[in-house]
Parts: sequence; C-alpha cells; structure tokens
Amino acid sequence: MLRTMKSKDQMNNSQHCAIQFEQRIWLDDIRRNYLTDGTLSKLIANDGISGLTSNPTIFERAITTSTDYDDAIEELIKLGKDATSIYESLTIEDIQRAADLLRPVYDRTHATDGYVSLEVSPHLAYDTEATIRDAQRLWSLVKRPNLMIKVPATEPGLLAIEQLIAEGLNINVTLLFSVTRYRQVIDAYWKGLHARLDDAKAITQQISVASFFISRIDTLIDSRLHSIQENKAHELLGQAAIACAQLALKAYQTSLEDKRWKNLSRQNANPQSLLWASTSTKISDYSSLKYVEALIAPDTITTLAPTTLASYRDNDVSVCRMSEDFSEAEQVITTLRSFDIDIEAVADQLEREGIKKFVEPYDRSIAWLERRREHILGSAEYVEPIV
Repeated sequence: MLRTMKSKDQMNNSQHCAIQFEQRIWLDDIRRNYLTDGTLSKLIANDGISGLTSNPTIFERAITTSTDYDDAIEELIKLGKDATSIYESLTIEDIQRAADLLRPVYDRTHATDGYVSLEVSPHLAYDTEATIRDAQRLWSLVKRPNLMIKVPATEPGLLAIEQLIAEGLNINVTLLFSVTRYRQVIDAYWKGLHARLDDAKAITQQISVASFFISRIDTLIDSRLHSIQENKAHELLGQAAIACAQLALKAYQTSLEDKRWKNLSRQNANPQSLLWASTSTKISDYSSLKYVEALIAPDTITTLAPTTLASYRDNDVSVCRMSEDFSEAEQVITTLRSFDIDIEAVADQLEREGIKKFVEPYDRSIAWLERRREHILGSAEYVEPIV
C-alpha cells in the first residue's frame, strides 16, 4: 500500500520545487483498494496528486495479483458476462470511482485538472476508425467529464485524435517518443479545435495532454552505446531521454508563439499540456528520481508510479529545475547521430514495442479472467491470483 505524505508544510524539497514551478503530479497507477480504503483520497489531499493515469499493464497487475476484484468477477460471471466484458466492467468501475474522487480537483481548477485516463484497446493502435469508435464507446460508458481517453500517437492515431477532439472528447495522447511526432500531435489537437470552431462549438472546456515517454528512450539507446568501443559514446549514456524531453519542451514553447495557436488562444482554448510518462528508471545504475528531478518545468505534468512517488517523498533535491539550454540537448542528438543512432528510428522502434507491451498484458488479463470464468462455471480448476 502507498504511504501517504506529510502535511504541505512538511513536504520535501522535490515537491516544493514542483509546486514552485507549477508542475502537476499525477499518479501512474490504479487499484481498487486505493479507491476503497482512502489511499487515493489521502494522496490527493496530502500529496497534491491531481490526476491519475492507467494502462493495460497497470490493470493486469491490479486485477490478477489481488483478491480485490473477486466478488465483482463472480457477480459478473453469474450475469453471463464473457471475459472481455468482465475486464471492461472492472476497469470502467475503477475509472469512474477515481474520477469521482478527483472531481473536487476538477471543479476547483475549473476543469483544467483532476483527470483520469482510460486507454482504448491496444489492438486498435493502427486502425483510425476503430480507435474512434472505441473511444466514443468508452466515453459514453464512463460518463464523467473529467475522463481522458488515451489514444496512441501512431500515424493512424493522429487522425483519430483530430476527430475525437472535434467531437469534444478529452484526449490523452500516449506513446510519444519523438519531437517530430509530438509536433504532429500538437497539429492534430489544433485541427480538432478549429473543426469545433467551424461547427460553432465551444472549445473553452476542451482538454488534452501529450504523454512523452522518457525512460524507455535511455534503455534502448544506452544498450546501443554500450556496444560502441569509444569513450565519447559512453559519455552519452543516460543523456538521450532528458535531451529529447528538453527538445519537446522547446517545441511546446515554440508552439505557443505560432499564429494558429494565438488565434485559438483568443477563443479561450486551453493549450495541450506536455506530460512526462514512464518516469520510473529502468536502469539500476541511475537514481530512482533521475527523470523526476530533471524534468521539473512550468506548465507540465509528471506521472509517478507508486515506487517513484515513495522515493520522491523521501529524498531531498538540491537542484530542481529543468534545464532550458536547448543547445546542449540538440548537441546530444547530433552526437548520437554521429554514432549511427537516429532518434526518429529509435522512436519508431519504441512505438512498435510500446504497443506490443500494452497488447500483451491486455491479452493476459482477458485469458486470466476466462480461466476464472471457466472455474466458476465448473469447467476448469481454480486460478490463484498471480503473486
């Protein structure tokens, strides 16, 4: 279980930095016991958690490694639900409960914060029309104004994002790994807003975030750098992800000076917030807060898994501001290219791998629920929770 934090007056340096630079903190996790035992409520009240994200990996861990869902699963089976319907019912109920707990944040911030994200089926990542239909369906089922539908930033996903924004859905654009694709995401958001204006629809309540994945970039690039027998290559270890994040921030800041955005801003549109995802370190040599401390920046969101949140809570930070020396970040990318490491090719690989990493836990969850279903119906042995 997550340990809740001290009072605001006792918050550590890390949190003071985030608050000072107006960075929001969202929890990158969801479990039913968080929603029922007061854990999430305390994190909101004491830790300043102002949003929550989920994904198929998170839901697999929540559903298959605890007994929290046993009664609900049995009841849904008795109602004749199949495994996919059971999975959807469980996840939607969790999302609704989390959205209700975060509703005061949503109301207090006049709909600019307090959101909970639910992802479309990962099997639809390369199908524009199917993604649109699934997003619309989930939106209508959850029925919460502070819901965000997560849509992967694949090329087909860009068209879906534009259409869904035009229809008035709040969208969390996920699995972003390159600045080039991020610029395309910004453009899709703007096009969706312009479409609403063309239809004489309001855009003042439209909210979107662009989730830029961090740690996976270093995991892949560091593995390639280690294979190069040159000191200059090894000097780049652990630098690529933060450099990409810096250049994403530069793209965000530049976009605010674009005449298309200024036109939308005059119509009281909300900028699409830049969100740091995958902030937990995957390489043991690095600090658990490597991607938290380095990415504190105004008007951004950082998502923290429970273990990262615990480290964030317990550690002091001496430097707490994201560097905006973009020339250094550009030099990192240029030097990587000199070693035949192209960041766009890396991003393409990470996108494909990212979709696979969500498809697999989604499918495992459905298979696990099917085995539980068969047991309760008397045609299979009992399936223990995974530990």
